[in-house]
Order: sequence, then C-alpha cells, then structure tokens
Amino acid sequence: MCLLVDKYRPTSLDQLTYHHDLSHLLKITAHSGSFPHMLMYGPSGAGKKTRIFCVLKELFGEGVEKIKIDQRTFVTSSNRKLDANIASSIYHLEVTPSDVGNYDRIVIQELIKDVAQTQQVDLNAKQRFKVIIINEADALGRDAQAALRRTMEKYAKNIRIIFCCNVTSRIIAPIRSRCLLVRVAAPTIEESTQVLRQIATNEKIKISDDVLIRIAGKSEGNLRNAILTFETMIMQQANISKTSEVPSPDWKDHIENIAKSIIKTQSSANIMEIRLVFYELINHCIPAPIILKTLTFALFKHVHDDIKMQITAQASFYDHRLRTGQKVIIHLEAFVIKVMHLILSNNQKS
Repeated sequence: MCLLVDKYRPTSLDQLTYHHDLSHLLKITAHSGSFPHMLMYGPSGAGKKTRIFCVLKELFGEGVEKIKIDQRTFVTSSNRKLDANIASSIYHLEVTPSDVGNYDRIVIQELIKDVAQTQQVDLNAKQRFKVIIINEADALGRDAQAALRRTMEKYAKNIRIIFCCNVTSRIIAPIRSRCLLVRVAAPTIEESTQVLRQIATNEKIKISDDVLIRIAGKSEGNLRNAILTFETMIMQQANISKTSEVPSPDWKDHIENIAKSIIKTQSSANIMEIRLVFYELINHCIPAPIILKTLTFALFKHVHDDIKMQITAQASFYDHRLRTGQKVIIHLEAFVIKVMHLILSNNQKS
C-alpha cells in the first residue's frame, strides 16, 4: 500500500495539473537539442522534484524510472570517511551534498569527476549526456559552489546539472548566470483543492468542497502536505462532515506550545524544557530553519505589534547563524532567550 501523495504523483509534463505555461516551457527546453544547466527553485511542496523527474522522462524516456539507491563512501584529505546516499539510473543521479555538512565540496567534486569521465552507455538514448540533480542546493557551502562554478563549463559535454532549492539568494551569482532559472510557484488554494477533489473522486471518497478548501488553506501552498493531511483525515475519521476539524501536524502543535510557554514564563527552567522539545523536533527530522520560522510566526499571534519587528530582526539573525553554524540547538535556544528578554523589557516599560 502506497501513500496517495506517491500514488498520484504525475509522471509526465502532460499530467501536471497547474502551471501549464511552465510545463510547456520545460517540454520545449527538453526537446530543444541544447538542454542547459537548470536551477529550479520555489517553496516546499510546490512540485519542483516532480517537474524535474518529468523533464528527465522527456529527455531520456521510461528508463529514468528504474532507480536504485546506493550508499557511497567519500574520503577526505584527513582520511575521514563520509557516507552519502545516491539515487541513480543509467541516465542520471540524485544527491543531497548538504547531508555531509562542511564536506559537501568533496562529494560534489568526486561525483562530477566520476560522472564526467564516463559517457552515456545507452547508445539508443535521446541525449548523450548524464544529469546530476543536486537537492537543497541553497544549503551548499561557498567552497562547494565555487568548485561547481569551474566544473559546470569544463564538463558541459558529458553532464548537465539541475539544482533544486527553495531560494536563490544563497546561490552564488556565477552559478545562477550559468543556469536557466525556473521558478515553481506554490499552487493556489483553488489549484490545490482541484487536485484533492480529483483524488477524492478517483478513490470514491465522499467529502465536501468546504473541507477540501480548508485543507488546502491550512497547507499554505504546500500540496504535498495538503494530500498527506487529506489522507490522515480519511484514516482517522470514518465520516467526514463539513464541520470536521482539519488536523495540524504534531510538530506544529509542539512549536505552538513553545510559543505560548515563552509568552507565559521567562525563566531558565522554561528554557531547559524548551530545549528538550527542540531536541525531539530535530531528532524527528524537522529542519532547524523550519522550526525557527514556524516559531516566529507562532509568537506573532501572542505579542504586541511594537516588538514584532524586533522578533523578526532576531529571527533573521539566527536564521543566518543556523546556515553558517554547526550546533543548531545553540542558535535555536539563543533565539528563545532573546525573545524572552524582549518580552521582559517590554513588560517593564508598560
């Protein structure tokens, strides 16, 4: 049994139900005969990876669906071993170099060197190059991006690189200038509702449009979350009525409780309790920047307007620290302490 989000994932550009102009542009690019390096960016759940897979299918055909996952070991100059998971077919490979932290440059260089030195083995392939997909490209370090800058042109005959990221501001200008930038915007509430309605029809599930609209609205443009929430409601509730409550993810509820705790009590004991919750969230693979962003917006619901700008400034500062530092728990905790100090100062003034 597979999840609905996987069962109804489009496998071709023609099956995509929104951003039709973008799908048409990608199809033209795939058949142009001069496929460029590509930088695909947009918010989480907008469909970036789905579109990348559809483009690969346009380039190479059905063979890209035969994927295997390997764990490769890379060795640093200090003989430290790094393990990275790589999904690949005979036409492409997909990697997330940020998983190895500051050693992402080594993974990038080794992979590109290996792929670039081997030509396409399928003589019937439509294209004579291989594609390297780099996930979370905006988390790459400066050294890794600088290494890519030199190799993108040197090995352009044998490889194409598709970057996938949320924002382009952390990608250095030389890489952006060498890529076709493709923005995948988040679907609107109407577009998300249409997808949910189609899934409900195919699965023969009776559910009102009001509930589907509330699910789409609560997902905030993240179609993947909307489909997962829809499936969760089906599993948990036998009869879904117009008044049925749309559940929130547990991790969001925990962050909402942290925000209420910060407003209620500003003490060292409370900081220690919040630290334990942070550890739990991180251990359950919730990215620290997402925790910080969600906590910031949760705090906005409970504070006065006069300190919202100050909280925003602190969130921006510690978001930068999270990207450049190592121990994310330290920076999350420091943000909480700063917010507590702002609340105490504001209370003393009033």
